[in-house]
Amino acid sequence: MEKNITRRSFIKKTAAIGAASVLGGSVLTSLSSCQKAAAEKIDISVVKGEDYFSNTLKAVEQLGGMEKFVSRGSKVAILANPQRNNPGAFTKPELLKAVIRMCRDAGADRVTCVSLLPEKNWESTGLLSVVNEEGGKLVIVDNRDEAGFKKVPIPNGVALKEAQIMNEFYSHDVFITMPITKDHAGNKFTGTLKNMMGLNYSKSNRTFHLKNWTTDINAIRHLDQCIADLNTIVKPDLCVVDATEFITTNGPFGPGEIIKPKKVIAGTDRVAIDSYCCRLWGLEPENIITIQEAAAHGLGQKNLNDLIIKETAV
Repeated sequence: MEKNITRRSFIKKTAAIGAASVLGGSVLTSLSSCQKAAAEKIDISVVKGEDYFSNTLKAVEQLGGMEKFVSRGSKVAILANPQRNNPGAFTKPELLKAVIRMCRDAGADRVTCVSLLPEKNWESTGLLSVVNEEGGKLVIVDNRDEAGFKKVPIPNGVALKEAQIMNEFYSHDVFITMPITKDHAGNKFTGTLKNMMGLNYSKSNRTFHLKNWTTDINAIRHLDQCIADLNTIVKPDLCVVDATEFITTNGPFGPGEIIKPKKVIAGTDRVAIDSYCCRLWGLEPENIITIQEAAAHGLGQKNLNDLIIKETAV
């Protein structure tokens, strides 16, 4: 089952295409040139189903396929989240497996998972075996060694004026972020915007957290503003978000209460994707400071009514 949520103008222009796709068989196996053009306009691709590997393939396919983002011979960096092996607290191996395979099939010369977290986290979550099986590479950046990071000014930063981004990040042509959306102790929500802290020097990340950062609204605002500021200097080419099963309490490490939307979300607009994801467990974008401040920076669209969202059940 497929559902398109579109602007009024888009609905008028593509009504015939939408009807044809409903009556036809596989939407993406026989796209006409008009349908391909419509697919390129999708802001958020959402696929729901029991097979999370297939969900991921379909979610990227609906955006135009991995070839749209990864050219032959390119070097790809992937930022997944192996934070803890508690259920619902880490990016699922099935999603990473699908993304690495798609990158390799698109002709990527190298696919590297970069991380500040130790190898044991990758092992315990099952992510390391996927990296090895799919011909990827895991690079652990020592977050105790400042020499492994590049100081980058943030011209438009409100709370954060400088970041320290891992050198390894700059040796790649394509950047794919793969967070799991879930609860967070401070700002209540973590997704694509928050995941960028995984590129920044850990000691620098500590400046994001003021005293009482889980309870003091001013400290929470500071954390959120720092995250939004950081996102002005690092931009993913593609976001693939795990919203299959995730914790809604005791985040970001867990264990916590879990809900299972069984969805994989893909797109390029971090603000839009986070606005969609936070609603999966009853949160509203206007109450998530990171989303609001990132939108204020011009990083994306927070109003879901102005977006084209393609939802498919497989």
